[in-house]
Parts: sequence; C-alpha cells; structure tokens
Amino acid sequence: MRTALAEFLARETSAGIVLFIAALLAMIAVNSAFNPYYLAFLNIPVVAQFGALEISKPLSLWINDGLMAIFFFLVGLEVKREILEGELSSVNKAALPAIAAVGGMAIPAAVFLYFNWGISENINGWAIPAATDIAFALGVLALLGKHAPLSLKILLLAIAIIDDIGAIIIIALFYTAEVSSFSLMLSAGGIAVLFLMNRLGVVRVAPYILVGTFLWICVLKSGVHATLAGVIAALSIPLNAKDGTSPLKHLEHILHPWTAFMVLPIFAFANAGVSLAGLQLSDLFAPLALGIAAGLVIGKQVGVFGFMFVAAKLGLVRRPMGVSWMQLYGLACLTGIGFTMSLFIGNLAFVDPTQIETVKLGVISGSLISGLLGFLILRFARTSQAAAG
Repeated sequence: MRTALAEFLARETSAGIVLFIAALLAMIAVNSAFNPYYLAFLNIPVVAQFGALEISKPLSLWINDGLMAIFFFLVGLEVKREILEGELSSVNKAALPAIAAVGGMAIPAAVFLYFNWGISENINGWAIPAATDIAFALGVLALLGKHAPLSLKILLLAIAIIDDIGAIIIIALFYTAEVSSFSLMLSAGGIAVLFLMNRLGVVRVAPYILVGTFLWICVLKSGVHATLAGVIAALSIPLNAKDGTSPLKHLEHILHPWTAFMVLPIFAFANAGVSLAGLQLSDLFAPLALGIAAGLVIGKQVGVFGFMFVAAKLGLVRRPMGVSWMQLYGLACLTGIGFTMSLFIGNLAFVDPTQIETVKLGVISGSLISGLLGFLILRFARTSQAAAG
C-alpha cells in the first residue's frame, strides 16, 4: 500500500506540472494570433451515430462530457478503494480529513454567497470555490521536496478525495437539467446490470466497460450530467477477486497515467483560456470573480484550518504526528487551488460566455494566490522547524 501510495503521489505531482503547462498554452492561444484557430478547434462538430441514436456535440463538450467521465471513473475507483481499505476505511482515519473537507466546502460557498447575494444571475456559481485540484496542490507540495512530511501529503489526498465526493453529490443534486424519464429508466437498468455482475463475481473488466458505456449514453440523454455515470460504474468494479487479484486496482493503475497526463491536460487546454484583451483591474473585483477568488483564498483556509483546529481543541480529532499547526495552515491554503473541478462546475453553472470568462478569471486568480500563499507558509514552517531543531 505504501508503494502504491508513493507511486500515486509521484504521478499526481508530475501531473500538476503538465496541467500548468496546458493551462499556460491555453492562455497563450487565446491571447495571440492563434485565437481563431483555438476557438475553431474547440467548436469542431463531432458526431457519433449508431442507427437512430445520434450524439452530436462540439469538441469542447465531448471533452467536458466524455473525457471527463473517464476522470470521474478514476475518482470513483479511488473513493471506493480508500473507503474499503485506505485512509477513509475507519472513523479514526476519516475523521480529520472529513471535518476539514466539510469546512472546505461550506465556508467557500458562504464567502461566494456573501459577495453575490441578491445577484440572481450569479447565485448558481456558489459551488465553484468548494473544489480542490489534487494534482496542482500536490505539485506545489512537491516543490518543497522531502521537507513536506508524507503524513501531510496523505492528509491533503484524503481531504481532496472527500472533496470530490462532495462535488459529485453537488453536481447530481444541483446541476442537473430537465430529465428524461425513459433515459433514466434505461440508466437504472444499466446500473442494475453492473452491480449484478459484481454480485455474481464477474472479475473481467471488459463487461463492466461495455455496460458502463451504455450507462454513460443513457445518463447523457437523460439530462443528468454524464460524468456521474463514470462514478457509478467505478463503484461496481470488484476490489478483490477470488484468485487474489484486484480488478479495481488494476484499472486504477492503468487509467491513472492516461487521466493525469492526457485527460486533465486536454480539459485544462480546452477550458483555461482567459482573454486578457481589455481586461482591467476592476474586472477582478466584479462580484462573480471576487466571490470565487475570495472563496478559494479565504474560504478554503478558514474552512479547512478552522474546522480542523476547533475539532482538535474539542478532542474530536488529533493532529497528525510530526505535523505542526503552521504546516496544517499551509495545507489549508493549498486546498484553495480549485482549478480543474472549479472550472468544471463553472461550466455546469453558467452558459453565458461572459460569465464563463469571469469564472475562469476568478478560478485562475484564486488558485494562483492560494498556491503561492500555501507554498510560502509551508516553506516558512519548514525553515522555522529547522531553526528550532
């Protein structure tokens, strides 16, 4: 398990660098002579048809609805493994990250609402600053090298996983359009088949992928966001087989590099481009952008650190061994790096291109400030510990 965890963390930190490069390329493309080609690329019509069934979407929506379903499938696998045998497998292990994650979702949403209360067209974005991008956050931790304790990285990973669970629930409950009853009935049938295969001891991955694809199509047509099909399909994958192998871990091992180094960078390239043409400082203080940025920078650190600190003082949890309060505060700041999931929720919350551009501005500025602040605090904490030692 420790070897697998080390491999996971190594890939996540490398993925953070790739994500940053993809986002930077998107910014360059949008703000250069390549802008028309970039927009034309994202709007390429892509059609998949089988008989009377037709799915026709621009390339950008295939990325957001299709490729991101693979990301959510991997998230589902990680969540199931962590709950069954990992950092969320017992109350004692899960208590601290769970309390931190709840604070890290509730307080940023409250901060956003504070800046946007009474602005009806912005209210739907309340969940945007509630997310954490684990790849970027671990990438910043990686810059600190061995001086960032492994227990701090594990805690950050656990908080982010619970954060993802919360995001999945939020998407299912609050960002679902009008639904098709017939498609939902077909989806229910697909879910039943998936879990029946699990109960019957089917361990080959191919049948799950086949039924999971059918489920994705049905959920897409139902009006519920299609990425949720990835999570549901993942939860049906068996953790352990009778021959001692683990279909779930095998799939996770295969998918992780593809997701980290292809799916998420493509998503970042397609969604992180913010036009700087005519941008003024006042745009950063527009209620929508300010609410998102403040939610990530202020809400996350207050929610995550505040909830951990109060819970520890009440005796509900214990601070991890070898980790100082200053380091936990730095970690709380890093959870304000929202990026991937925040941009994803932003695309669900709004359809107006102007609002989406403002969302990108708030997410990117809030994430950059959170990352820099977290790095400086953790570096100061490391220096202070060294001096004290």
